[in-house]
Amino acid sequence: MKEFYICDASRFENQVITTSFVVVSKQAKPKKSGELYLALTLADRTGHLDAKMWDNVTEHINCFEQDDFVKVRGLLNRFNGRFQLTVHKVRSMQEAEVDFDDYLPRTTKDIGVLWQTLKDYVDSFQDPHLQALVRAFMADPQIEQAYKNAPAAKTLHHAFIGGLLDHVVSLFRLCDLACRNYPESINRDLLLTGAFLHDIGKIHELTYNRSFSYTTRGQLLGHMIIELEMLHAKIALVPGFPGEYKTLIEHLIISHHGKYEFGSPKLPMFPEALMLHYLDDLDSKMESMRAHFLREAEAEWTGYNSSLERPLLNSKKFLENIKTAGAAPVTQPDTGSAESSSALAAAEPE
Repeated sequence: MKEFYICDASRFENQVITTSFVVVSKQAKPKKSGELYLALTLADRTGHLDAKMWDNVTEHINCFEQDDFVKVRGLLNRFNGRFQLTVHKVRSMQEAEVDFDDYLPRTTKDIGVLWQTLKDYVDSFQDPHLQALVRAFMADPQIEQAYKNAPAAKTLHHAFIGGLLDHVVSLFRLCDLACRNYPESINRDLLLTGAFLHDIGKIHELTYNRSFSYTTRGQLLGHMIIELEMLHAKIALVPGFPGEYKTLIEHLIISHHGKYEFGSPKLPMFPEALMLHYLDDLDSKMESMRAHFLREAEAEWTGYNSSLERPLLNSKKFLENIKTAGAAPVTQPDTGSAESSSALAAAEPE
């Protein structure tokens, strides 16, 4: 097990540390003098860390590559409010030295329980065509294995092993609750089918053996196009699948990002599509907040959250001030004496 994790950076500020990471990105850039320096993003299971190597670059530039595991010695400090490592020495590690669980974050929830939760929801479907379609996906052993392990995103939300399944189960619960409030507008089975399929292409878009990055297909096509291909293949296995459902599910997939600038070629144009977009966005943002509060567990105000484009207030921690301040007990407001209340009641017309 590693001696240092990125989440512990505040305890090691302005200290020289020796530890191991996986290399998420590596770039050689020119200094003003024309000499090269290395700009790195290093990671372990608790987060990412920017790193720079200013000296002896020519001796180290070819000794490791992106996705390699490396042993690093360097000075940890803050730059523009963020932790950064100034690397003094670095070497590539051998496979025998690596404990993979140290480097990729993983859901703390039981994968088997999450998968069974999805099955239970699908068992409750009333529409046989939609039920058969989702079951065709879940019965595919390769899809099942990938769905249980894939992250939901590279960095923005649920970026951990099991993150896709974790996100979709949470989204199912939100959808199930919300559609009860709009029973005349929402087809529950259609909405949940969209929730199951909206990010399923991530199993092919992302690679997550060493670090989270994009596959070539993922870079060139994106998960929505991949999902349409997967959808068409499974629909072919469901006899008599209605063409109307096919069109609606295709729209659920391609519109779930909600806006053109967020990558959706179409805006949500029917109730289930609109609800899927907003609930997906809600779950993603709430997870982004949860993860940031976990990374900065001691802070009342966090640093800048790049995905939400703002710093965040940990309201739970903020409200602890009520307890620690020893606030006076709350008293009920004075509503008048019993006599005046009785007199008022007597004066009221029947």
